[in-house]
Amino acid sequence: MTELASLTISAARDALDAGETTSVALTEACLAAVEGAGALGAFAHVTPELALERARAADAARAGGDAGPMCGIPVGIKDLFCTEGVASQAASRILEGFRSPYESTVSAQLRDAGAVMLGKLNMDEFAMGSSNETSVYGPAVNPWKVDDRSLTPGGSSGGSAAAVAADLCLAATGTDTGGSIRQPAAFTGTVGLKPTYGRCSRLGIVAFASSLDQAGPMTKTVRDAAIMLRAMAGHDPKDSTSADLPVPDFEAMLSGDIRGKRIGIPREYRLEGTPDEILALWDRGAEMLRDAGAEIVDISLPHTRYALPAYYVIAPAEASSNLARYDGVRYGYRAPLSQGDGIVEMYEKTRAEGFGAEVKRRVMVGTYVLSAGFYDAYYNRARKVRTLIKRDFEQVFDQGVDAILTPATPSAAFGLGEKGQADPVEMYLNDVFTVPVNLAGLPGISVPAGLDRQGLPLGLQLVGRPWEEGALLDVAEVLERAAGFVAKPAKWW
Repeated sequence: MTELASLTISAARDALDAGETTSVALTEACLAAVEGAGALGAFAHVTPELALERARAADAARAGGDAGPMCGIPVGIKDLFCTEGVASQAASRILEGFRSPYESTVSAQLRDAGAVMLGKLNMDEFAMGSSNETSVYGPAVNPWKVDDRSLTPGGSSGGSAAAVAADLCLAATGTDTGGSIRQPAAFTGTVGLKPTYGRCSRLGIVAFASSLDQAGPMTKTVRDAAIMLRAMAGHDPKDSTSADLPVPDFEAMLSGDIRGKRIGIPREYRLEGTPDEILALWDRGAEMLRDAGAEIVDISLPHTRYALPAYYVIAPAEASSNLARYDGVRYGYRAPLSQGDGIVEMYEKTRAEGFGAEVKRRVMVGTYVLSAGFYDAYYNRARKVRTLIKRDFEQVFDQGVDAILTPATPSAAFGLGEKGQADPVEMYLNDVFTVPVNLAGLPGISVPAGLDRQGLPLGLQLVGRPWEEGALLDVAEVLERAAGFVAKPAKWW
């Protein structure tokens, strides 16, 4: 029965429509897979009773002719999304014991579309990390393995990526602040889509950097990403950054014909030190799109080199503000106090014990760059650089470029504990290809396109015009088909 868990969303939907299986059977298969995959650390909280209740409701809705677009599809929800009555901890000790009294808009829309939530997925604490090693639950582990090492599934949506790659669920939600959907997707041989900023509501998603965070689907195929995005997206009047735009049928826009499309190759992304196999895969991806009838054009994004430093000023600045609410007063963890301690001591002890090292580092950096005397030198200057980066993309798209092709990551998955221990910047460099897309608010997708010399997956990134996810997904599916990536991790867990 566990082979049901290996289905894609589209294949499961067809099987459900044909009466070949039921949502209960799909859900039981996924729950069995989750139970046997404890070594991966992908799920932080499993909700089997709730999952089976929703699966039975989905089967009843389908029998009554009222099946939504995700009806009966078992999915995992990243622990950053508030889920009513279920632990919503953002992988942090400071939210220990917190059960949200309400549902995030995105998870509510998936629920209303018939999706079955299996549980909450592991992640980096408050989405701050590129390897899923900052989680209070312990690291998630990549199901891909080539030697004795445990490999990272990427971050911050590492649990989501590992769960999809290991067939523990049919799809999962992720969030992307600087690459946290696309980087783990590339590391695990899955598809990760970051929509245009504002396409999906941020209501009920624990905030990291409010001007950068965006929810998106993590799936096994591009078609699945199109199906799931339609259910996740839409205007939310309770979120001032949510765009009041119609949500098209993204799946119906997958034409498979990209003849005449212009695909840009940014020369600034050929960074010194990038492995030859990454550059070779990038060249091969361009050839695949050219063979499909697209025109490959050389483009320039001159301010790319400043994206990473600008991001690591803006994101911590916003984080320091957003995380000020965690004080031990209203919810979550409160540190034990000594006799005579007052409210200041409670704040200090709670935040010192509740936050992990990476979160403390970013809060301190953010507070520093916002402080008097440094605001203009750092934060305001980073905001100006962000505008220049956004303008670079606008100029390229104004010149008739339909999409941009780049590597997704500067390497394949690395071993847990191998990076960032002595120098955090080494870890931050994992986001070098993805961060500019967040700063510009554009849609981007990572598509598995090959294996490195060790046999680990590598992804290519496509960046699209704002609000044109349908056109981006169309190009991505052509690339997916041309790459023909069908490799799966050998089960060791």
